[in-house]
Amino acid sequence: MRAEWRQIRQFMAVAETLNFRQAAERLAIAQPALSRGIQQLEHQLGVRLFERNNRRVVLTEAGSVFRRGCGDLLVQLEETVVKTRKAGRGEAGSLSIGYTDFAITGVLPGLLERFRRQYPDIQIELHYGSTEEQRQALEAGKLDVAFITSPFDDPNCGHQPVQQDRFVAVLPADHPLAGREKVTVADLAGENFVVGVMSRWRHFRRHLDALCLKAGFEPCIVQEAYNSEGIFGLISARIGITILLECAANQLRPGLVLKPLAGTEERVVTEAAWRKADPNPMLAHFVASLTEQDQCSGA
Repeated sequence: MRAEWRQIRQFMAVAETLNFRQAAERLAIAQPALSRGIQQLEHQLGVRLFERNNRRVVLTEAGSVFRRGCGDLLVQLEETVVKTRKAGRGEAGSLSIGYTDFAITGVLPGLLERFRRQYPDIQIELHYGSTEEQRQALEAGKLDVAFITSPFDDPNCGHQPVQQDRFVAVLPADHPLAGREKVTVADLAGENFVVGVMSRWRHFRRHLDALCLKAGFEPCIVQEAYNSEGIFGLISARIGITILLECAANQLRPGLVLKPLAGTEERVVTEAAWRKADPNPMLAHFVASLTEQDQCSGA
C-alpha cells in the first residue's frame, strides 16, 4: 500500500479540524471529493481512521496512530525542504579540506570555527597531507580546499595567503644556545638536525636548505620524522635540534624552547588553494570567509 501526499494532506486536514466541511474549505476542494479521498485511504490501509455521523467526527485509535506518524513525516518533509533550499544556496552540504602541520597549528582552527558558526549546516571533512599530496588531491577533485606551504603556482587554481611565519630554532631547554638572547642561523652550523621526511616536507625543506646555505652551511640531518610532534619528540630525546616556523609555539612540548632567528627576515607563507572550476556551491562562501579573515587580521 502506498499513500499519496495528497491523501495525507487530506487526512491531516480532517484530523486537525474534525470537520469535513472546514477541512474541504482549507484544502479548496469539494466536500464529496474529500470524503471519497478519506474512504479510499481507509480502504488502502484496511482500517477505519474516523468514526463519523451527522453530529461529529472523531479519530479512531488507528487514526490517532496514523496522525502521529503523518505529523512526523510532515516535519521531516519540511526539514528536508529547508535543507534542500540551503543546499541550493550553498549553505548546506560538505566541504573537503586538506591541511599541513603549519596550517593546523596556525590560523586554520580559528578560521574553521568562525566559518562553522556562520554556516552550521556545512560539514567540514579534514584531511592531513603534505603540500604535494594536497596538490594532487586538489587536481583529482578529492579536495575542495588545500592549505599548503607556498610557493604554489597553478593557473587552474585560485589561492589566498592565510598566514606568514618567521623561522625559529627549536632547542632543548638545557641546550647551550637556549640561554642566549639572540640566535642566528650560523650559530646552528655545527648542530645535528632533526627534520621532516622528504616525502612529506619537501616544500618546507627547500626553505630550510636555502636558509642554511645562505648562512654558509648544509644542515647535518641525523633523523627524520613524519610530523611536528615526531620532530619535537626526537628533540626532547636530545637527538638534535631543528628550524621550524613560529606557529610551532602552539604545540610545543614542555622542556623545549623556541628562539627567533636574528638577522633573518624571510617568512614562509601558508596559503589556501582551490580549483577555479569547482562546482561546489559552498566553496564561494568559504573563499569569501578567507577574505574576511584577511581583512580582520590586517594582513
